[in-house]
Amino acid sequence: MRGFDTAEFQARLTRAQDKMAEAGLSALLLTTEPEIRYFTGYLTRFWESPTRPWFLIVPASGKPIAVIPSIGAALMGQTWVEDIRSWSAPDLSDDGVSLLAETLSEVTPADAAIGVPDGHETHVRMPMADLLRLQTLLGSRRVSGDAGILRTLRMVKSDAELSKIETACAIAGRAFQRVPEIAGRGVSINQVFRQFQMLCLEEGADWVPYLAGGAEQGGYTDVISPAPESEMSNGDVLMLDTGLVWDGYFCDYDRNWAVGAPTDAVRRAYVALIDASDNAFQIARPGATASDLFHAMNDVLSRHNADTGAGRLGHGLGMSLTEWPSLIPSDHTVLEPGMVLTLEPGIAVGGKILVHEENIVINDGAPRFLSPRVGPELPVI
Repeated sequence: MRGFDTAEFQARLTRAQDKMAEAGLSALLLTTEPEIRYFTGYLTRFWESPTRPWFLIVPASGKPIAVIPSIGAALMGQTWVEDIRSWSAPDLSDDGVSLLAETLSEVTPADAAIGVPDGHETHVRMPMADLLRLQTLLGSRRVSGDAGILRTLRMVKSDAELSKIETACAIAGRAFQRVPEIAGRGVSINQVFRQFQMLCLEEGADWVPYLAGGAEQGGYTDVISPAPESEMSNGDVLMLDTGLVWDGYFCDYDRNWAVGAPTDAVRRAYVALIDASDNAFQIARPGATASDLFHAMNDVLSRHNADTGAGRLGHGLGMSLTEWPSLIPSDHTVLEPGMVLTLEPGIAVGGKILVHEENIVINDGAPRFLSPRVGPELPVI
């Protein structure tokens, strides 16, 4: 099912307002696409334009209030939000700041603390000059951090959210199965990238905002470069890493193929990657930490003296391609049922690297793969 029942948004709002009360916050002020969509269901590609700011207020009681450019009022009116206040944007002299300040002053007491997400992976999507002016207009009210409320809420997915992520993963899985149709010796890498995005759309993706990868002899140099025009040849290893979207939710996993017979070194490295992700999967249960999963993968990789310097070996996943937590030694976030994670070990081999990635969900007992799990044998094109 596309979209969510109103009950989903009401449950999110209730959890947020309970946490706001604990933290002494009179309102949350949200400015970014996933934060606003989390409480409203407001889904649009119009966020690609940086011109206009968008605001959502989550008060201590009652439903969210949208303070948005007038161009978005009709679509917001299709959500469960009823109080929609708008201005004609862009306004170079007052781009919604006065309206936002008036609304916040209306729904909060004079000594209010207004929470804005301020931790890692957050930003305030409005000009600095407007943020400073807003603080002045609010008078004795103060803008503070949100005490990690948004991070805590978004880390644990509902069953309805999990269904969307699983659908995105299944779409990518079908596209990956078709890669031999578009890739092989003599085919340019950039052509594979273009056609793979077409496959994702054919299989049901709404759009493909992220596609990375590479193909070189015995591995690849990095996993974030644009696709080159060079043609693949025997001995190359092709990797495609996709973050496609279905109904506002991402998948994020990759697959590797050997073009012609792979070398023994490549075969061994690939087996080590699968062993590393499986090792983390076995302990990915409630009570374990993000750090535990990092070490479970790194313990396998370190046997091969094969650090790629990637910095982390996975992350959270959901409305954004990468979310909290990070699978790094210093992240001690405790796993809970409903968290969706990527397991992303990388290994160095012969001056190149190989990377493998899976998507999993934490359950009350054993975890579950959301991406179609692969075995230790590197597929050959």
